[in-house]
Amino acid sequence: MYISEASLIENEFTLRNLKLTDQILETRRASARWLALSLGIINPGESRQSAIAVLDALVNFQFIRNTDPTVKELQEYITSNWEEINEKTLRYHLLRMKNMGYIENASGKFYFTHPESGNRFDPENWIRFVFESKFTEAASKIGKVIKDLKNKPPTR
Repeated sequence: MYISEASLIENEFTLRNLKLTDQILETRRASARWLALSLGIINPGESRQSAIAVLDALVNFQFIRNTDPTVKELQEYITSNWEEINEKTLRYHLLRMKNMGYIENASGKFYFTHPESGNRFDPENWIRFVFESKFTEAASKIGKVIKDLKNKPPTR
């Protein structure tokens, strides 16, 4: 029986444990890049700034201003603090982050996925919720398969 492995993937999550050096904390851009790399939003060596700018804008609205921005508000923030970004590129990155499970949207506003409990404007509460929920679900399925393998004889 052939199983399409790609169709089995419900989601993927990347969490990189990067060194946190003094240089990372010197500028907002360096910190935003470090965060994007840690969360798998960008890959090592990637030079595109637009994904980092979108993440920075979301952090600004969610964790500094404690509000949920519209596409227009995000676009204005990015244009004034990074460089001009067109709406199509912005929406692409928002969709990508949504598919990664980091953000959601409703009524034209975007926000980091709400934790089940606690303050949704607390960055540590948010990131703990995102990865604990993803890890718990995946770990449960992996554990079930390992238990199942224990009960099956080896085959050739």
